[in-house]
Amino acid sequence: MRKVIVVAMREYQAAVKTKAFLITLIAMPLIWGGSIVVQLALRNKVDVNDKRVAVLDYSGQIYAAIEAEAKARNEADIENEGIFEGVGDARRQVKPRYLFEQVQPSDADPVRAALALSQRVRKNDPNDIMAFVVIGAEVVDADVKGAPVNYHSNSPTYDDIQNWLRKPINARIRELRLASAHLDATLVNSITSARPVANLGLVSVDEAGQIKAAEETNELANIFVPMGLMMLMLMVVMVGASPLVQSVLEEKTLRIAEVLLGSVEPFPLMMGKLLGMVGVSLTIVTFYLVGAFFAIRQAGYAQFFPAHVIWWFVVFQALAVLMYGALFVAVGAAVSDMKEAQSLITPVMVIAVAPMFVWINVVKEPTSSFSMMLSFIPPATPMLMVLRQAVPPGIPAWQPAVGIGLVLLATIACVFAAGRIFRVGILMQGKGAKFGEMMRWVIRG
Repeated sequence: MRKVIVVAMREYQAAVKTKAFLITLIAMPLIWGGSIVVQLALRNKVDVNDKRVAVLDYSGQIYAAIEAEAKARNEADIENEGIFEGVGDARRQVKPRYLFEQVQPSDADPVRAALALSQRVRKNDPNDIMAFVVIGAEVVDADVKGAPVNYHSNSPTYDDIQNWLRKPINARIRELRLASAHLDATLVNSITSARPVANLGLVSVDEAGQIKAAEETNELANIFVPMGLMMLMLMVVMVGASPLVQSVLEEKTLRIAEVLLGSVEPFPLMMGKLLGMVGVSLTIVTFYLVGAFFAIRQAGYAQFFPAHVIWWFVVFQALAVLMYGALFVAVGAAVSDMKEAQSLITPVMVIAVAPMFVWINVVKEPTSSFSMMLSFIPPATPMLMVLRQAVPPGIPAWQPAVGIGLVLLATIACVFAAGRIFRVGILMQGKGAKFGEMMRWVIRG
């Protein structure tokens, strides 16, 4: 046991004292936080040049509403969904103006009229139109299905104008249909106005015995906080366990392993490496969780920090690093170079990221039979069990307890198999082992 601890301490110190570890530790929060800061800083950094759009209105009843709505938008502040930020002399344009041009329909072929407008768009002249809209002649008639509203442009990814047009066009169509039915638009709007459905938690009783009203839940927080924990666990597994492949392979190819095996047996050597990586992973997790707690509390969202899940997270994180670390150690011992290692690393990586394919289903229904069944499959248990626990109202305590038992059994099996592969493969030189050979080593020892 003493030799295991010595190896573990050596591996831990060798990892945390490197510049690469410090850069990785600091870089991830900077990347995540930096991406948010950049998005906020560039929120209004858009092209503010006028966007000119032609409207070919065959109905003759829609264009005026579009022009009036665009004029109101172009003159309003951003608080009113306009294009200016600030008020008075401090107003600053942060969005482009929408300028619409009415094209009078002719008796010519509508296809040719659309072609002529398309040719104008293709010129890409900043002083000419960048898109055009074709409104069918019978667009107001609800019984006619062949009167579409089509938006034509040469910029399929720029859909701001298309989305904006829906409101004035449909509002005008609704108004005209109500008028043709001799109905009061104000009365109809009042009768058909929708009521929002608030998403609240449950009514509770406080410590003084007083009934506490239900509070509105934050759906985004309830989704992204569990996702953040799962992503953190996956990242720590990749950072803490995957370097074992290169470490073992380097010691093997440089014949350092032969020197080490003169002082310590293969299994204690491997266990020391695994425990050292567990220490590295816990160091990373502690740094990130403490930083996340203070950041969330500073922002006023401390109630969304899943403190009740942290201890379960730490246990599952340690077991996940042990389980996947054992597989990576086995890969490093069985191959002779990194090229061979890549073909064996890929299946392990696929197993590790598999929970990412079903996480949204598990978050939406954490107590379903499907979610429970998946979370009891050991390779996916650490991530999915933490995911389920972090979603209110949580899951019964027996489920994560059983999950720990299953992961522990799987970890023991992985460590046992990896130990046998490590014992045979660490001294092999030249040709790497195939999968069948590795299985024979596991069975026969």
